[in-house]
Amino acid sequence: MSRRRSGELLLVALLLTGCTSFADGDPARDAVAPTPTEVPADASGCPAQRAEPDPDRPEIAYDFRLSDDLRTVTGSETVVFTPDLPTGELVFRLVPNAPESRPAGHRVTVDDVSGDDVVDGGYEEAGGAAPGGLYVVRLGEELSAGESTEVRLDFTLTVGEGGFERFGATEGVTWWASGAPLLAWEAGVGWARDPFVGLTGETASSEAADSTVTVSAPEQLTVLMTGATARPSQPVGGRRTWRSTEPVARDVAVAAGLFGTAERETPGGVWVRAGAMLGGDLEPGELLDDTMAAIAELETFLGPFPYDTLTVALLPDYGGGIEYPSMILQATPSREVLVHEVAHMWFYGMVGNSQFRDPWLDEAFATWAEAVPDPPSARAVESALGREGVVGGAMDEFSGDGPYVSTVYRKGGAALLAAREAAGAEAFDEAIRCYADAAAWSIATPADVRAALADLPAAVDVLVAAGALAE
Repeated sequence: MSRRRSGELLLVALLLTGCTSFADGDPARDAVAPTPTEVPADASGCPAQRAEPDPDRPEIAYDFRLSDDLRTVTGSETVVFTPDLPTGELVFRLVPNAPESRPAGHRVTVDDVSGDDVVDGGYEEAGGAAPGGLYVVRLGEELSAGESTEVRLDFTLTVGEGGFERFGATEGVTWWASGAPLLAWEAGVGWARDPFVGLTGETASSEAADSTVTVSAPEQLTVLMTGATARPSQPVGGRRTWRSTEPVARDVAVAAGLFGTAERETPGGVWVRAGAMLGGDLEPGELLDDTMAAIAELETFLGPFPYDTLTVALLPDYGGGIEYPSMILQATPSREVLVHEVAHMWFYGMVGNSQFRDPWLDEAFATWAEAVPDPPSARAVESALGREGVVGGAMDEFSGDGPYVSTVYRKGGAALLAAREAAGAEAFDEAIRCYADAAAWSIATPADVRAALADLPAAVDVLVAAGALAE
């Protein structure tokens, strides 16, 4: 598969890259997380500081064991969950059972569930392939708001053929992301039982969680994963154990392979680690330089990088990239793709969203941020804005990958660029920083965007016209 694609093929092939083009002619821990109205504000109305993560956020410990043939991951996931609304169940999304994952052979099954409050567990279809798209744990008694429970799930993930997916294995490398059952809670709303859809985009909603990850892998492999990673253990029985911590991870990703690595700290104190396959398209040092440059570029108008670390794993060139909190799985050596995925650390990683209900809140914003340093022509923006489709549509409102990418990524990114032009770049960027800092570590909604732009009616008008915001 070539690295460069053009026309509508690019739209479909790079759906999950987050990398689209406007080329001419081509359609932290002690304070309760404040809401935008509760954050102390300076004279401009901006939060005086970035919101802190909720101290009652989930605590999740993932334990993965990768088989010697790199095709099976057996694992456990221990969750301490404290709801802000009453509930008698826990709902987990089984992303590997999405319909588009099954042809490649990806599948996850829950082998056991346990916990003092647990009665039993079972699958719900939710549009997923067998055994189901959701796993529901039933509790003996309803939890009150603020009351905690601890649940452990044991599971088996089968990793199928390599390709541009969240899971895959090929010679010398395997990777999995959203490979464990994903706690599908939205604070103030409840359980997200949104159906899987016939698109290759994300449909999940998950809160930032205080997460630890442990991976046992064959000793010859280097493991790259979400969070700050400690030195691996000494080999025992031909295997090493790797551990990481990330206090605000909505989900986690792992890549284990014959990686060479390079690492360095940014001027702002972010520890960046880049891994590239030995003999691959890029040297680790080149990938590290590109990642450092992307962070610096985006910080100039988005504010400080949201995480203490960032890890980038360059996989075989299947085309594209997928973002995870403090971790990027990149399947092409494209710098454009990399910048887009780094932008997702702000939009999706820090500022969460329901990826089923409001996909534009991460994809359009990441496309916009990617384009700000090197903006497209006015003609290209106008062309993208002229496309059919409502930017603010939910995932089940798009008839296929082409319309979804064309509308959410390209038209959505163009709408934000046009709104910036209409309001003035300095004022618009300040408003978006205010939005991001106020909504940090929460799940944002379009109403939060509208509130942030309340003093910029010209920008609001552009987004309303594009269907990103309601009339």
